[in-house]
This record gives sequence, C-alpha cells and structure tokens, in this order.
Amino acid sequence: MLLANKKVAEFVAMKPKGETVKPFIYRVHDEPSAEKLTTFSEFVAKLGYTMRTDTRKNTINSLNTILENSMGKGEENLINNLAVRTMSKAVYSDVNIGHYGLAFDYYTHFTSPIRRYPDLVVHRLLFEYLQNKPKPTACDVEKIAKNSTECERIAVEAERASVKYKQVEYLADKIGQKFNGLISGVSKWGIYVEVEGNKCEGMVTMKDMLDDFYYLDEDDYCVIGQRTNKRYKLGDKVKIMVKKADLFKKQLDFIFVEDDL
Repeated sequence: MLLANKKVAEFVAMKPKGETVKPFIYRVHDEPSAEKLTTFSEFVAKLGYTMRTDTRKNTINSLNTILENSMGKGEENLINNLAVRTMSKAVYSDVNIGHYGLAFDYYTHFTSPIRRYPDLVVHRLLFEYLQNKPKPTACDVEKIAKNSTECERIAVEAERASVKYKQVEYLADKIGQKFNGLISGVSKWGIYVEVEGNKCEGMVTMKDMLDDFYYLDEDDYCVIGQRTNKRYKLGDKVKIMVKKADLFKKQLDFIFVEDDL
C-alpha cells in the first residue's frame, strides 16, 4: 500500500522538460515545530528519558528509542499520545513538501483498506494524465485538497466523540462497581485512570480524595499527599469505583477504593 501510494505520487510529480507541473493531491506531513519538540523533550525528561533535537536524524532516532523503551511501562500510553500531538498534522495539499512521518519525498493516498474521496480523485487524475487528457485547473485541485482535509478533521473529531460516548454509556449502568485501572495522567484537578480491559478513562478528582490534601508536583509529574506523602504517579495500578457517568458531557467520575475486587 505504501509503495503504491509513493510510486503514484512520484510518477505524477515527474515533469518532462518543457511541461508544466501537473495539478495533483499529495498527502503531506510537515516537520514538527521546534516549540513542540522542546515541550515534548522537557516532559519526557521528567520521566527519565533523553530527547535530542539538535539534528533531524537525532530527533527521529531519539523519538524511536523513547517509544521503544517506554513499551510495557505505565507511561507508555501518555508518551505515545503526546508524541502524536507533537507531530504536525498530515494534510492533503496540491503543494508537495514530502511526508516527514514516513520519510518519503513523495506521497499520496492512492490505495488503502478503505476508499476515501481523495483516493478517487487521485485515480481520476492519474487516468487523465495517462490518457493525455486536458489537465484540471490547479485551483480546482487546491479546493478539493483543502475541503478533504477539513472533512477529515471533522470525521476524526466525530470518531473520538463517539468512542468516548460509548465508553461512558458502557459504564452508565455500572455505578458503584469496582475495577482495576492504571493511572494514565495527572493534573491539578485530579488523576486520570484508564480501566483495565476496556480502556474507559475517567477522573478521580482531588475533592474526592478525602484521606489527605493532595497537590500536583509538576516537576515529577505526580500527585502527592501533603500529610502522608502518598504518591500517585503514571502507570500506578489502582482500584476505582464508578461514581458517575455523564452521557451529556461524555465524562466519567471515579473514586479510589482500597478493598479487593
């Protein structure tokens, strides 16, 4: 699939001497911004990982090493999610800048397990160029690329919202039930817990942690009890009880429990 997408983009991008550039839809992925890389580097450093960003090669190698070394650890999901957010968004464009994530100079969406609208447009463009038919206008292709990118963004947001909704719906009739979970994130508002087995994520708010006054230690990325010095950090195994499932807000509220399941 990747090879087909790459070769079609390369073929169309070839410009025989004297010919103008053929309007085309590329799947492009820009390099991550220096600001986002710095933020990611500072974050993983708190977890004991080293991220080099002095050269493009070192950035790629460091990122791959961090992802490999975090596999199976408590912070794996958090690092994976943050790494994705650090990257630029892949988009459709009539201007080719290459694909950073795949390390390809030319890439498009020509074939895949599903058929997207850009795939069909690329099929039509390729057919027209092979038949030496009149080229479509660059303006038309640009509009299609921009519209496809926007539609993709809307679809991704809808998918995320629907998954979260179904997770909340799944636990809506399980109020009071207890589950094993892993701490997936911490904030000044509370602790995020991902339920083992079904990946449903909810929050234990600070106000529901009544055994102590807890605060966020931003340097060590953990929540600490002021009196007991009890620590909650990424990847810790915990037991929770479902307190509330709000379908309208798509939110799950948990509380910590100590007794065995």
